[in-house]
Amino acid sequence: MVTMTKAVSNRNWQRCQEHGWPVTVLLVAVALLWYGGAFWLNAAGAIERVLPPEGAWTWRELLAATMDMQRPVLPAPHQVAIEFWSSLVDWPLDSPRNLLFHVAVTAESTLWGFVLGTLLGLVLAVCIVHSRTLDRALLPWIVASQTVPVLAIAPIVLVILGSLGFEGTAPKAVIAMYLCFFPVTVAMVQGLRSPQRIETEMLHTYAASRWQALWLLRMPASLPFLFPALRVGIAAGLVGAMVAELPTGAQAGLGARLLTGSYYGNTLQIWSALVMSAMLGLTLTAAVAGIERLVLYRRGQT
Repeated sequence: MVTMTKAVSNRNWQRCQEHGWPVTVLLVAVALLWYGGAFWLNAAGAIERVLPPEGAWTWRELLAATMDMQRPVLPAPHQVAIEFWSSLVDWPLDSPRNLLFHVAVTAESTLWGFVLGTLLGLVLAVCIVHSRTLDRALLPWIVASQTVPVLAIAPIVLVILGSLGFEGTAPKAVIAMYLCFFPVTVAMVQGLRSPQRIETEMLHTYAASRWQALWLLRMPASLPFLFPALRVGIAAGLVGAMVAELPTGAQAGLGARLLTGSYYGNTLQIWSALVMSAMLGLTLTAAVAGIERLVLYRRGQT
């Protein structure tokens, strides 16, 4: 038993090494390119504003200056890490200077938009699958809706909803829903149509209604199609929520954090907000993936 446990541990360690080395090499390469880009882009500003005039400096002083500028063109990775950590620990959670404060605002809009977009996508998919008329009438318009840039449609939606008295989270959730529903709709149409003809005919022999066939056959068959679409949808919803914060001049949210950073030329604030938005996206996607594994495991599909 002990020998078998050691063998399993050794195999797991070998797998970690096999998968870990490529990731490590890639991260090191990205870090080196990032530092090289920071030196190249910040060198002119360091010579003009930081270093002594008339070239009375060495290349080491130039390198140090480019890696520690107050407002760099491209901040170095360690500068972004310091700014990121400072924004988390140096301010209370209810302060607009704390990134977690903005994360909560954006995550709320994203999750509401994700829920609404998922429900809308499911309803549209069911209607399209069960009606040829709706299939021909709705599906082309659903596809065409995604050709309109969200940056163009967001201000229109926000103005209309604002005139109707909807403010705060609701308009941003609608924009997030606009980006969420499309992948869910397309994937669910394919998933609901995935059962084989022999399976649908067998349900007809038992005199099953359309709703019984939907619940007992089509919905279980569509789960492998649904969850990948949900992962895409929640990531798109995060983008929609952040975009919706830009035209309103919002004071809270990761989009607002990016906007204020661009107003004042604070590139460190911009990059720290970008890192936090990436982490939020990974967290939300991982949560959906965890739910997927749980559901499929309970249904015996993994």
